[in-house]
Amino acid sequence: MSDISELETRITTALERISAGLGALAPAGASEPGEVAALTAALEEERTVNAQLEERVKAIKEKQDSTVETLVGEVDRLRALLETEERTLAKLRQVNNDLRSNNDALRQAVSQGVAEPHLINKSMMAELEGLRAAQNADRVELDAVLGELTGLIEDANAKESADA
Repeated sequence: MSDISELETRITTALERISAGLGALAPAGASEPGEVAALTAALEEERTVNAQLEERVKAIKEKQDSTVETLVGEVDRLRALLETEERTLAKLRQVNNDLRSNNDALRQAVSQGVAEPHLINKSMMAELEGLRAAQNADRVELDAVLGELTGLIEDANAKESADA
């Protein structure tokens, strides 16, 4: 982008020098009308090229702005998805830690010959919670996959519509 700006600056400077040169030639008398006509034609040609470059710069900037907006939206969507998956994973880890500690307590009670029903119930509840958390993690993952597939399908449909 800076190359285009640099070229535009150079062209504008050249146009100003040509204009100044034409201004100096005109008062001195048009002793060589062919040279003045050639310089005028060159000036007009440079102005045309400059206008074309300005249009190209404008088109490139608009395309870049729309691409940046699209990418920002995609990053925001992926960030939200990542946060959801991190929360789900943290919940799954917590449930698994609870299950391990309950199983350790149950194992100690059984090794001491004491079968405590509340430890068994607590262990079963932790296991159920672990299954629910795992199911929720699977659901979040499936939603992410479906979201990606939906985006791909929409892009393909948009491309087909544009080609038709």
